[in-house]
Amino acid sequence: MAQKTAAPAGPIAANRRVLAAAMIGSTIEYYDFFIYGTAAALVFGPLFFPAQDPAAQVLFSLMTFGLAFVARPLGSILFGHFGDRVGRKVTLVVALLTMGISTTAIAFLPTYAQIGWIAPAMLCLLRFGQGLGIGGEWGGAALLAVENAPPGWRARFGAAPQLGAPIGLVLANGLFLLLTALLPKDDFMSWGWRLPFLLSAALVVLGLWVRLRISETPEFEAAMAKSHPASVPLATLFAERARSVIWGSAGAIATFCAFYLCTSFALTLATNEFGYDRQSFLTVQLFTPFFYAAGIVAGARKADQTSPGVPVARGALLLAICGFAYGPALSQGSLPFAAVTLCTIMLVLGYNNGTVGPWLATLFPVRLRYTGTGLTFNFGGMIGGALLPLLAARIISAGYPNWTGALLVLGGLATWLGVRLARPVSPHEDLTRDEQPIGI
Repeated sequence: MAQKTAAPAGPIAANRRVLAAAMIGSTIEYYDFFIYGTAAALVFGPLFFPAQDPAAQVLFSLMTFGLAFVARPLGSILFGHFGDRVGRKVTLVVALLTMGISTTAIAFLPTYAQIGWIAPAMLCLLRFGQGLGIGGEWGGAALLAVENAPPGWRARFGAAPQLGAPIGLVLANGLFLLLTALLPKDDFMSWGWRLPFLLSAALVVLGLWVRLRISETPEFEAAMAKSHPASVPLATLFAERARSVIWGSAGAIATFCAFYLCTSFALTLATNEFGYDRQSFLTVQLFTPFFYAAGIVAGARKADQTSPGVPVARGALLLAICGFAYGPALSQGSLPFAAVTLCTIMLVLGYNNGTVGPWLATLFPVRLRYTGTGLTFNFGGMIGGALLPLLAARIISAGYPNWTGALLVLGGLATWLGVRLARPVSPHEDLTRDEQPIGI
């Protein structure tokens, strides 16, 4: 009797361990960022930054939120150095530990009422550690997926880390929504807000278990077989691909600007300025990630049919258009109107940023790719995720909350311009100009 041969596994099934490793890390990354952003909007102000003016509390709290965006490029440089010299796998494990330990430690912080100014100083230090780890996490996770992708699947594989964002957002918002619904306000302010940070430890253990079971990416191994790694990847990057750093950074601005204007900042704006009920608005934000995920899938499919830059650029223009509706829509005080606006923006955002990782990977040779993708993505984050939301807070304090969407317009146009001016790397640039192949 003839034996039946098993049908070959499809690209996703054959690489499910790699895709899981890429997605779990970014899920933890975004979960950690979201719980911090939500806590910054709801509790960190009065607990760590006592002041007579509630608006000042929120501003100081959001400034610590932006601190991580300063640390992220430094994390990209630190972890990128080892990611381009030692390998993707080991570097990703260390980045995940750095990020997870910093997040979990926030759960045990005493407040300003207990130890004075040391409390906000420690909060800032741990937030910096969060950003340092995340700065090394995203680029490595994107490359883990992209450099293992079979032909024709590069963008869809590269979108796997981005799918961790809606998963992390659902976990973070869902948990905070549950806690605010079940706990009295005093209990939530006293100890309830700490629980989401404790949960991060369990997620990190899961992430480590997955990542320790994968191998190094074949593209990195092939590149190292051809030539020695750059002695100082950062210096080589700016010597050879400075234009890619500039335009790649511009190409990531809209992603961060739209994301944080629609998540943590929107919660602050809606509850503090426009009088929305906190629990109702959190419920709305619980549904927006599903639209975000749908946009990521659509953008990744389009990218594999054309090129990764196509949905990034088109989505950026659509985000710029959405910026005109952002402030006026929230200021109406209508929860359904706000929900439609945020869901629409998140759908477009997914289409825009689902393939940012694969697009950035085209701008750098393999031997500089970890440093290049991480640094450009996080430079864009400093502008779109830290500077623009901080400017939005200043616009609100000046009495013009309806104008906050103008920053999304600027972010979208900057990203469109970056994609238009960036140039992909050519295959021969995987060898350096001054370092000969091994054996020559």
